[in-house]
Formats: sequence, C-alpha cells, structure tokens
Amino acid sequence: MRLPLTEFIIDKALAPKACLLLSHGAGAGANSEFMQQLAKQLTLNNIEVWRFNFTYMQRFIASGKRSLPDKIPQLLQQFCAAIDCCDTSLPKFVAGKSMGGRVASMLPADINILAAFAFGYPFHPPKKQSWRTEHFNQLPRPLFIMQGERDAFGNSDELADKQWPGVTLHWLNDGDHDFKPRVKTGLTQAELIAQTAQFCSRMIDEILLAVK
Repeated sequence: MRLPLTEFIIDKALAPKACLLLSHGAGAGANSEFMQQLAKQLTLNNIEVWRFNFTYMQRFIASGKRSLPDKIPQLLQQFCAAIDCCDTSLPKFVAGKSMGGRVASMLPADINILAAFAFGYPFHPPKKQSWRTEHFNQLPRPLFIMQGERDAFGNSDELADKQWPGVTLHWLNDGDHDFKPRVKTGLTQAELIAQTAQFCSRMIDEILLAVK
C-alpha cells in the first residue's frame, strides 16, 4: 500500500541538514500534542520532519472508530511505502514514538536510511517481561533510543546491565513514557523533548560527518 504525499505532515526547517520520517505510537496519531512538540524542536535543530499515520490510525481519523494497530509486518510495509513516497534529496533518517520507533528499528537493510531513532522504546509491556529486543543483535543500521528513566515500558534500572551492538541509549532525567518528569525535579516535558531533539541532532551530525 502506498501513501500519497498529501498524507504527510511536513515540518520545514530553515536550513535543513536531514529529513526524518517520524511515525507515531500505538494510541495517538501523527498530529498528537507530543508529536507536534517533538517535530517543532527537531526543526529548530535543522531537521526537516515528515510525519505520517499508519493505515489503522488513518481509518480511525476518518471514521472515529478505534481499532488495534496492524501487525508488525503490515506496519513495516506501510513504513517502507512512506519512505518510497518521501520526495526529498536530503539524507534520510527514520524514527518513531514508542511502537513507531520499534517499527523503525526493524526496517530491512535494503532501505536507504542512515539511522533509526526511537522516542520511548517499548522494550516490554508494562509489568510484563516479554521483551521486544530479539532483533537488536542484527540491526542493519545504528539505533538511537531516547528513554525516560521511569518509563514503564523499560526503565533505567531494568536496562542498567543490558547492551546491544549498534544500540545507543540516551536517558532523560525522571521522564516517563511520554517524557513527563515529576514536578519535584523542576523539569518539564517540554525541556525533555527539547533535549531529545538536541541529542537527535548531534547524532545526525556525527553520522553525516562520517559518510562525507
């Protein structure tokens, strides 16, 4: 299935150095408040953002009737279709919030993408130990994960002794799955989202320098 270009929400940067295809999480679409804030911060760091909805989310927006996300193989096909439709000469990167980050990390090796980013990776369902990292030892490209320290889908204590080749974990102080810290920290969700965009920008800079 191909997604027409009109389905993209494109956030332009003044001096774009890269294009980031950004997919959403399981419960909220490409135009959610979190996705809007993240896209804005990424553009401030000279990253052009192309947001899109998976098919099941498009159906919900059109009909108002919720449904479960499609299975991973279908989501992968839809992400690949979005990449094909992304008409830009900028270096391409992929990313996603939660479920979208998981799908981005699983894209096949023959896709012309330089790296993947996950904003709150769903390492396991909350309070369950069914880990979703079986593919981490065979990643075809670098994977950068920005994770809140208190994330119920994988917190800093659970992941303290875990390492995978090609995976870089960047921890966000006291953040939850949506990068919201507790009030007592003096931090805000907006600050953690800004830190996330800055980290993403630094990693893109390093990759672009290496491929020159």
